[in-house]
Amino acid sequence: MELDSAALAAVADRIVQKTESNYADFVERWVVRAERMFLWLMVAQWLFGIFIAVTVSPFAWEGKTRVVSNHVWAAVVLGGLLSALPIALIILRPGWVGTRHVIAFSQVMWSALLIHLTGGRIETHFHVFGSLAFLAFYRDWKVLVTATVTVAADHFVRGLFIPESVYGVADASIWRFLEHAGWVVFEVSVLSYGIWLSLRELRRIAENVAQVEAFAEREAMTASPPMAMPATA
Repeated sequence: MELDSAALAAVADRIVQKTESNYADFVERWVVRAERMFLWLMVAQWLFGIFIAVTVSPFAWEGKTRVVSNHVWAAVVLGGLLSALPIALIILRPGWVGTRHVIAFSQVMWSALLIHLTGGRIETHFHVFGSLAFLAFYRDWKVLVTATVTVAADHFVRGLFIPESVYGVADASIWRFLEHAGWVVFEVSVLSYGIWLSLRELRRIAENVAQVEAFAEREAMTASPPMAMPATA
């Protein structure tokens, strides 16, 4: 059955409404999944940080003196704080924009803590790039910006006052953080482009679903009711 112009306009409006509704629902599902992942990741990182503080930290710093108390306290207390706030927000404020930015800050600060616990080992810096990949699950480039600024600020401040904790040497240039920040910006650029492609595809899927739903609703509304059978004597 063909639709007149008014009916087509009504269907088109309904498709637009449903597209936005479906798209928002899809994005919200991704956010919830990402936050569930980070809840367990925060717990795992805390336990892993304590393990590193006990087994690696005593031998990671210049001098090779096995003194574990300070590093263990840093892992237990500071690591606990870095994990506790995101976990609390995930439970109490799931889906809130602020929750994902707190998670972004805490996640890359976990990278900073692990780098410190390993005495600035260059290998541990790869945790930063892994953290950015995890944060990309949010499909929100603004979360990556928060993480990038945090990484750059951390490297600058620690490189200025305690360079050994971030670079593994005591005489690093104060401008060395720019090199590290540059590589972070490079990865964030690639991830942001991937996020843009992903969201564009997600919107296309939402529109296709909306078209099917809108025309199905229209067909149901315009369908003729079944003819009543005449009563027989």
